[in-house]
Amino acid sequence: MTGLGVRSSSYGSLDKTGLNGVVLPIQATTIRNKPSKMHKEREGVVHWIFKFAGRKKVGMLLLFLISAVVFLRVLFVGKGEDGQEVQVPPSLHFNGSSVVNHSNLFNEEQNINIRNISFNVVYSPPPPPSPTHFLGYTLPQGHPCHSFTLPPPPADRKRTGPRPCPVCYLPVEEAIALMPNAPSFSPVLKNLTYIYEEPLNRDTEFGGSDFGGYPTLKLRNDSFDIKETMSVHCGFVKGPQPGLNTGFDMDEADLLEMKQCRGVVVASAVFDAFDDVKAPQNISKYSEETVCFYMFVDEETESILKRERGLNESKKVGIWRVVVVHNLPYSDGRRNGKVPKLLVHRMFPNARYSLWIDGKLELVVDPYQILERFLWRKNATFAISRHYRRFDVFVEAEANKAAGKYDNASIDFQVDFYKNEGLTPYSVAKLPITSDVPEGCVILREHVPISNLFTCLWFNEVDRFTSRDQISFSTVRDKIAAKTNWTVSMFLDCERRNFVIQRYHRAEQERFARQKPPVPSFSPPPPSLPTPVLISSDLPRKVSSGRAVRTSPPRRRGRDRRSGARGHRKANLPVRLPDSA
Repeated sequence: MTGLGVRSSSYGSLDKTGLNGVVLPIQATTIRNKPSKMHKEREGVVHWIFKFAGRKKVGMLLLFLISAVVFLRVLFVGKGEDGQEVQVPPSLHFNGSSVVNHSNLFNEEQNINIRNISFNVVYSPPPPPSPTHFLGYTLPQGHPCHSFTLPPPPADRKRTGPRPCPVCYLPVEEAIALMPNAPSFSPVLKNLTYIYEEPLNRDTEFGGSDFGGYPTLKLRNDSFDIKETMSVHCGFVKGPQPGLNTGFDMDEADLLEMKQCRGVVVASAVFDAFDDVKAPQNISKYSEETVCFYMFVDEETESILKRERGLNESKKVGIWRVVVVHNLPYSDGRRNGKVPKLLVHRMFPNARYSLWIDGKLELVVDPYQILERFLWRKNATFAISRHYRRFDVFVEAEANKAAGKYDNASIDFQVDFYKNEGLTPYSVAKLPITSDVPEGCVILREHVPISNLFTCLWFNEVDRFTSRDQISFSTVRDKIAAKTNWTVSMFLDCERRNFVIQRYHRAEQERFARQKPPVPSFSPPPPSLPTPVLISSDLPRKVSSGRAVRTSPPRRRGRDRRSGARGHRKANLPVRLPDSA
């Protein structure tokens, strides 16, 4: 008798015995000692089937029944699995594209098939830790500022001087949102400290001051050897606290408040009452609340502000917080202005960004928009505009001498010193450097060690040589760039003129006011029309014959004769005199 067996592990062969060695018969009758009632009923059904059908037909019937049961089972299971929710790991979300947070499951995008259910799994790595340095950003391709280009300058022959040009700023809200959360990278230099001397050593070859110190030429050269940790002269050498018995002194209340500025600082200065304090325009409410606007003045300017602008105990003139500086280190007001211009990081030790504008300028764009456009979008830590006309230090020096900006001998000495160190005229060989001469009335910077070092060394050159910082700018920049991959971002002067407006100095305004004629309080009556007067040459002349003859006008010659031949001549009407009785 033949029976069905189970599939063994030897290449799919069939055994005639079951799992326990029992033969599985198809038609064999099993003899039991005590058959149950249910078993008797089943036997009765089988005998009934055998009675009405042959043995061959019974086998076919059993096969049909088994096939039907298997078909129904598969159909039921398929429907149940289709309606049943697929179990996935908790981190695998199923919204068309699913995200897996387990890096050990998949390393790249894969296609997975589970019982005819297909879905895409996209590997998303865990969020990276917050960066330690700002790495910059790029505006999207479709952003208007991404493809913005400067239009050609207008063809105006009457106005050939410098003028502003369009600049694509982001809205204030977008600029604020793009403010970096981390500082920018400072190449090579990581830790920068500043020298103060007690007592002050005045032994040096030349130059220097009690405020900036007297570093020797060896110390000067060492300061350009960029290292990871450095200590340099940077003004305020008389004490550890800048502005406290160091020269350029300020009240302790002002110093304490300046330490509270931890974001953006806008700084300016007016000394010797040289300029008027100008109110910034178009400043957002957020900037008014978060940006520190500081105006540094001397006692002379303070008295004018009290008299003309109502300066009182609040120390506020509009949006400016006015700080009165005592014990100015220099007799020259322009040189005193270099202290807050170049050493603002020492006066605001906790600030992240600063915007310096000269006292003659009026700010007309929000500071966040300016910083976003010229620092953050460029991934720069120092930005300054280049001179609109001059690019060469030698040309700039000659222009300073011609304008009497400083005594000629001092300018020549400084230029010759730089020339012996390797200064050469500007040429295209210096590209991508676009200019050696800045327009230094506006400075944008981030307070990181490398940019702080640059302004310290720039100030030391101003303290040692002339106060014309345009002459020393390129020397300091190029010496630092030779040791690092850091440089200064220089933008167009017309772009600078877009966000600041240059006004006249106070003395020029007073001179213009004196030259202007007084305006009458009432308009004078219009003059009366004159009575027509006859001229003797217009009258007829009597001749001996008694006839009245008109005197002919002088004959025209040359060009007048030709023009008179045209049809624009006035007709000479004859004058008829009354007859005599």
